[in-house]
Amino acid sequence: MLKKFSITTGSRDEFRDITEQIQGFVTYTEVQEGLAVIYSPHTTAGITINENADPDVKRDMLRRFDELYPWNDERDRHMEGNTAAHLKTSTVGASQQVIIDNGNLLLGRWQGIYFCEFDGPRQRTYYVKVISS
Repeated sequence: MLKKFSITTGSRDEFRDITEQIQGFVTYTEVQEGLAVIYSPHTTAGITINENADPDVKRDMLRRFDELYPWNDERDRHMEGNTAAHLKTSTVGASQQVIIDNGNLLLGRWQGIYFCEFDGPRQRTYYVKVISS
């Protein structure tokens, strides 16, 4: 089963926790054992799994991404001026997969699934494919 989700981001760089929406869709499908594949069809927004207990983790990650990939680098030649967003997205990746066990996403105690915006604010989409095993 495949579902398209819409998300509106509010800033240029942002990690939005989408774990509850994905778990809700898994519950809706009634799949007890399988995989959930979460995919972003954007070149400047991705999907990651990381800690969701301490908000400083998100802030620290975004700060370090900015250090690694500064937004304004005179050597960047991409005409849209968003090379940093492309690099950040390539670093986190376009998709993640999570095991479904007994109808629940099999995540670690501190883990959450994030939509990673790197070129916002924008109206975005992401897809979740639930595959029964």
